[in-house]
Amino acid sequence: MGREGFFITLEGGDGAGKTTVLGRVAAYLQNHSMPYIITREPGGIEIAEKIRSIILDPAHTAMDSRTEALLYAAARSQHLAEVVEPALQQGLTVLCDRFVDSSLVYQGHARGLGIEQVRSINEFATGGRKPDLTFYLDVDPEVGLARIAANQEREINRLDLENLAFHQKVRQGYQLVVESDPGRVVVLDANRPIHMVEQDIVRTLKERILKDF
Repeated sequence: MGREGFFITLEGGDGAGKTTVLGRVAAYLQNHSMPYIITREPGGIEIAEKIRSIILDPAHTAMDSRTEALLYAAARSQHLAEVVEPALQQGLTVLCDRFVDSSLVYQGHARGLGIEQVRSINEFATGGRKPDLTFYLDVDPEVGLARIAANQEREINRLDLENLAFHQKVRQGYQLVVESDPGRVVVLDANRPIHMVEQDIVRTLKERILKDF
C-alpha cells in the first residue's frame, strides 16, 4: 500500500474567500501532478448534503445550538467515512472547505457551547482524524459581510444572517484555535487581494507538502 494522502482544510469567517482560494490551491496541485479531490462541509456526499440543507435553511431560526452542533458532527462523520478517508487511503490529497475547526469556532465559541464540549462531540464523530495542514483566512468581519452582500451569486444561508457581533465572536474563536494548534494552522491575511494570499499559500505548500515529492 502506498503512502496516505494529505488532508488540507480551509477555514475562515463568512466572506473570507475560501471558495476562491480553494480553486487556486487545486490549480497549483494539478500543475504539480498531485492527484486531489475537492469537497466541503457540511456536505460532500448525499446524506451530508441533506443534513446541510437542514442546518443552513434560513427558515430554521428556532434551531437549538446543541442541535446545530450535533447535526454538523453527524454530517462530518458520514462525509469522513464516505469521502475523506477512502480518498486519503488511495493517496489523494483532500482539499476540504471547513472541518472540525468550524464547529469549535461557530458552535463552541460564538454560540457559547464551549470549545472543549464541541471538540468532544467531534472526537467521537471523526475518530480523532485531524487535517495535516489548515489554511485560516483571517478577514475583518465587516469586510467579509460586505463581500457577501456584494456577491449576488452566493447562497445566503442562516449563518450569514447573524449580526456583526456574532461574526466578531467567530473571529475571536479562530484566534483561539490558532493559538491552540499553531503547527497545523497557517494564518493568511484575507483582507488583501487574492493574488497576495495565493503567494503565501504557494510558499507554504512548497515547504510543507511538495518537499516530499
